[in-house]
Amino acid sequence: MDLQLSGRTALVTGAASGIGAATARELAREGARLVLVDLDKQGLADVAAEIEIETELDTRDGPRHVEVTADLATAEGVAAAMREALAATGGVDILVSNAGVCPWRTLAQLTDADWRATWELNFMGTVRAVTWLLPGMVRRGRGAIVITASDLARQPEAAPADYQVSKVSLVSYMKSLAIEAAPVRVNAVAPGPTWTALWDRPGGIADDLSRRHGLPPAAAVDHELRLRQLPLGRIGQPAEIASVIAFLASDRASYVTGSVWGVDGGSIRGLF
Repeated sequence: MDLQLSGRTALVTGAASGIGAATARELAREGARLVLVDLDKQGLADVAAEIEIETELDTRDGPRHVEVTADLATAEGVAAAMREALAATGGVDILVSNAGVCPWRTLAQLTDADWRATWELNFMGTVRAVTWLLPGMVRRGRGAIVITASDLARQPEAAPADYQVSKVSLVSYMKSLAIEAAPVRVNAVAPGPTWTALWDRPGGIADDLSRRHGLPPAAAVDHELRLRQLPLGRIGQPAEIASVIAFLASDRASYVTGSVWGVDGGSIRGLF
């Protein structure tokens, strides 16, 4: 499907890996110019290089895509990133606010500092980026914002509570923003279990499940998904989330705003 994104500029946060990197690749295939934002400078460079090779971009006059290394967990970091992005592009048409953290801790383990750290990046990082970019979209009379939420925002587990609370807040914020920001469209995706660094990094969810179930990490993940009776019976891949994000960012979704799109393998059983 041609999403008609040629000539559009899309800013993707958390673009160095996982869902953010997959989204950047998908938007680039659809012709969008990218601003890639992440704390991981090398990861950004790797993703940008992969995109340029895959899309066969002519970089003789300089790279098509902009890489911005920034800590989005602080107001100063967001401001610096957005200033650099706007100076380089003149304006952003699409914001994919995807950056976030999810250390796996029980309620008893969480400290005040842990709650604040998760909140500052997962929630305030989005709010601050929108504050910078939305006025330009409104002036131009068009734009799209897609926020990465989680199935855990609608169906919480015992842990990780700080992550879940931040994602619930993002869904509520998205709903309010969709009303106020029109004609700019604002939506959220709510991924279910997705094979990203959150799962496969040392000390990530796969290792936690391995300890709990007494199985190797990959086998423990499969066992956990069977216990949860996930209808599709497998973990998702970042590209599967990215394709839905790209659709929501495009004019193909021109009558879609204020919605939460579950991309979760059927993990949510409720009606709403």
